[in-house]
Amino acid sequence: MAAMEFLPVLFMIVGVVLVTGATLFVSSLLRPSNPYPEKNMPYECGMDAAGEAAAGRFRVPFFILAILLVVFDVETMFLFPWAVVLKDIGLVGFVEMFVFILLLLVGFAYAWLKGALEWEA
Repeated sequence: MAAMEFLPVLFMIVGVVLVTGATLFVSSLLRPSNPYPEKNMPYECGMDAAGEAAAGRFRVPFFILAILLVVFDVETMFLFPWAVVLKDIGLVGFVEMFVFILLLLVGFAYAWLKGALEWEA
């Protein structure tokens, strides 16, 4: 392959970098800048932090559920293209996808048994 074949890709990368830089520069000129201590304080739902949140500690179950959601979204993302090309990949691809699903189900069962899906009030 000749280097000239990659020239459009290079132009696209340079264009994206220039547009991003210009957007950030123009927005830094136009946005208001008025920082003060109360404005820079962390808050949740318009209220001051109280309890464990004020000490900087937060509950982990939300993040564990978010990670599990990402894992199963990725699984779904792989299932659609697999279903589209199922006739072309044959029995080997069929078996490989079921091994993939089995591994994800084992991970789901592990998370369930460890209590990652339990939400305590």
